[in-house]
Amino acid sequence: MDFKENTFAYDFIAPGRIAFGWGRRAEAGTLGATLGRRAVVFCGLPDEQAAVVLPEIADSLHASQIDMLEAGAIDHEPEAADVDEAAAGLHELGAGAGDFILAVGGGATIDLAKAVAAMGVHAANGKVADYLEGVGRGYTLHRDPLPVMALPTTAGTGAEATYNAVISNYDPPWKKSLRDPRLMPRVALVDPELCVTVPPAITAASGMDAVTQLIESYISRKAQPIPQALCLQGLRLAIPAIVEAVENGTSRRAREAVSHAALLSGMALANSGLGMAHGVAPALGTHCRLPHGIACAIMLPAALRINRDARRDELAHMAHVLFGTPSRQSPDAAVERLIDEIDRLLARVGISARLSESGVKPEHIPAIAKDSFGNSMRGNPVELNEQQLAEVLQGLL
Repeated sequence: MDFKENTFAYDFIAPGRIAFGWGRRAEAGTLGATLGRRAVVFCGLPDEQAAVVLPEIADSLHASQIDMLEAGAIDHEPEAADVDEAAAGLHELGAGAGDFILAVGGGATIDLAKAVAAMGVHAANGKVADYLEGVGRGYTLHRDPLPVMALPTTAGTGAEATYNAVISNYDPPWKKSLRDPRLMPRVALVDPELCVTVPPAITAASGMDAVTQLIESYISRKAQPIPQALCLQGLRLAIPAIVEAVENGTSRRAREAVSHAALLSGMALANSGLGMAHGVAPALGTHCRLPHGIACAIMLPAALRINRDARRDELAHMAHVLFGTPSRQSPDAAVERLIDEIDRLLARVGISARLSESGVKPEHIPAIAKDSFGNSMRGNPVELNEQQLAEVLQGLL
């Protein structure tokens, strides 16, 4: 943010309470008691891990005299039908005052839980698609969602600190957000120990999602001072730690660093928006089933190159903070160093820089380009049209 060109007027929204630390899932009951007396739990953990973690959480809730109901979860990014089905189940439970949602899982589970927290208290036969940006009937939430406690088990999306829920559909293909400040989790309970069992490939993809969010929020058209400070701290933590977490998943130091960076990335994007990489990623997901973190990682170097002239000073400062580029070095050289380091990071964590290696074909490009101009793209420093974006995508095949 250039203080010469902008006034310091902004809002900042964050979870009502953040509880961060190794083993802190044991505090689910104490923290949940501030939200209600019955917890509806959505759990996205693999069965083997859920068999250990859910009883721990249940014991903590029961110790605080909180009833627990298991509502199930999903093993994929949430679709509109998933939300509608789960919301119908919440209606059958008669959910209302005194209830809260506890989401235990990755970004998909947390997004599902946030959407259900809203739709479960609206019309029993309502469809979430009618409330999403850019599709449906443009409805807005007229009732307060149930409180949400988010307990992330991956480190990437920062969904525990955002007020949107990303929902997909494949016929017709779209990926849109349910967005309302009241969807911000009341409690973000971040226990990095839960990430120890995350496989290397998912660790890499989710970690690069966080890195992409931190970089794009820092240079966004809507960048704000508090998020920018958080972005630099998150990147200082994440970039060295992602490699260590991929190579040694039991490293407490690495897991804590990446989990903290992911949390900061959620707060950053919630307040400053994103850019081109996150603009394209949903379309890559709906048209080519490309996982979100992989899509963001592949698009990040291209996004940096597209925006390098418009955000030269910011990116050069980022390079200095992250990699110690000399202050006497030209901004162009510093930015080039930053882009080279991101390219090397992708290679070290095993993510290909080519869309074609993830199944994207030339015939997909027009539809991907057409469907990439949503809320995230509006934050990109450089304005692109469909043809320009299609050319960028072609260059990544």
